[in-house]
Amino acid sequence: MEKIWTLKKQGDPNEIKHLSAALNVNMTIARLLVQRGITTFNEAKAFFRPRLSDLHDPFLMKDMDKAVARLELAINNQEKVLVYGDYDVDGTTSVALMYTFLKPRLNHIEYYIPDRYSEGYGISPKSIDYAAEKGFSLIIALDCGIKAVDKIADARERGLDFVICDHHNPDDEVPPAVAVLDPKQSDCNYPYKELSGCGVGFKLLQAYCQKNNIELEEIYDLLDMVVVSIASDIVPITGENRVLAYYGLKKLNSNPGMGLQTIINLAGINGNDITISDIVFKIGPRLNASGRIEHGKKSVQILVSIDEDKSDILGEEIDSFNEIRKTLDRDITQDALDMIENDPVMKAMNSTVLYNRDWHKGVVGIVASRVTEQYYRPTIILTESNGLATGSARSVKDFDLYEAIGKCSDLLESYGGHMYAAGLTLKIENVPEFRQRFEEIVTSQLTDLSQAQAVDVDAKITLSEITPRFYRILKQFAPFGPHNMTPVFVTEDVFDAGTSRLVGKNQEHLKLDLVEPDVNSGIFPGIAFNQSDKFDLITSGLPFDVCYSIAENDYRGKTSLQLFIRDIKKRDIF
Repeated sequence: MEKIWTLKKQGDPNEIKHLSAALNVNMTIARLLVQRGITTFNEAKAFFRPRLSDLHDPFLMKDMDKAVARLELAINNQEKVLVYGDYDVDGTTSVALMYTFLKPRLNHIEYYIPDRYSEGYGISPKSIDYAAEKGFSLIIALDCGIKAVDKIADARERGLDFVICDHHNPDDEVPPAVAVLDPKQSDCNYPYKELSGCGVGFKLLQAYCQKNNIELEEIYDLLDMVVVSIASDIVPITGENRVLAYYGLKKLNSNPGMGLQTIINLAGINGNDITISDIVFKIGPRLNASGRIEHGKKSVQILVSIDEDKSDILGEEIDSFNEIRKTLDRDITQDALDMIENDPVMKAMNSTVLYNRDWHKGVVGIVASRVTEQYYRPTIILTESNGLATGSARSVKDFDLYEAIGKCSDLLESYGGHMYAAGLTLKIENVPEFRQRFEEIVTSQLTDLSQAQAVDVDAKITLSEITPRFYRILKQFAPFGPHNMTPVFVTEDVFDAGTSRLVGKNQEHLKLDLVEPDVNSGIFPGIAFNQSDKFDLITSGLPFDVCYSIAENDYRGKTSLQLFIRDIKKRDIF
């Protein structure tokens, strides 16, 4: 599929020039900083050298004083406390964080993760029944609860107090909990709005420690769980999240908790250079696999484990869940792609709505993402659960999926989500009509831009700018993630040095050797995965443009820089 290269706004030239001089860096580095909202020496210092002292006062968050007071009461009176969280990575790390801190302080504490299939997302009636029957008096809900108005009202009538630590957008009415911690409440003045659910739980512990003169090192030691939540929940890595992620990665690389160390070992990750990307693609999926295949409580069990043998046994089990998840993901994705390819009408549509009663509910979201990547159009994957069609939806750039699904709400039993991802449930007999109406809505709203995959380009540079010093500074932009992605560059008018070649088991990749005419940069290596179709263009003797990020290549003990090629085009791009 043809990709559109979109050059980001390059920033104010005077600000860039001033910052370049103040930091003694070249104009490209200064431009990258200005694009990220960093325009002064002090802002750059805070960006490159995050400090835990930069974390905001947790008592700036609405209801924090009430939450701390209720937690103090529970600990002082040795109440029975239930720590509750969602079954995804943010939820399980949140529960593990809170449970690990509170367990030495409470004689009666348990954790509860709802079953994905029998209870679903959020506060479940079953969990409230369980808490009431077992005599719990306080439930700390993490990564969920902000919309559970009726359920928490019911719990309150049954003598159950709730403290909510959530980060999702609230409705007009918030639940009648003792305290509702959510920086996205319209009347919450907390300076940073993009914390993960685990991050909100961390702020509660920070506040409790400050109030009770407990060394903050105790909770800093749990930041490995916080960074796993930040990376896996795809929240912006800016502001406070950047500080938490920076120090969380330090902990993850130097001395992770026993359970996370087990998962790192099973994933085969180098324990000295774990990145946000490693969490997203190797650690997070394993923690998620428990909730998808069996039960999310297994993820909490390994995260709070202090017994190496038990941790290893749990790790092997979780790894087996992940292998099952990968097999289901691969097989169902292939089924979905075959359904489209074998149906000319469906293949020609501007959207995808697929239903198969036998598909596994735990992986339909992953499959929706895969199909969206393949066809680059709004996609909904449905399966049967409890006699209804239920599933997940994924969108493309600039298309509001949630709004489009909402226009079909009369055909739905329930739906929820946001612009780029959603979940929905409908009667099976409504699927054909829903597919037709959704296609009409998508067709009427799609633009040429949203039908083509976009690559956001930070800057145009020459290969000669890519020096060891340039890359050393670039590495300090990490941790990379949403709102601070790995910089992407374009270099125009490059040529094959004559040694570029096809590589890979099936000759599917390109190993490039590039040169710039009239620029003394020598030969610059690059790798372009799954772009063998560009080989004729590369070897034609004509100039071309490359879109890439810069990476290190370790080969036989020698480290060198190479281009990670995102796309290759003929001239006249922008």
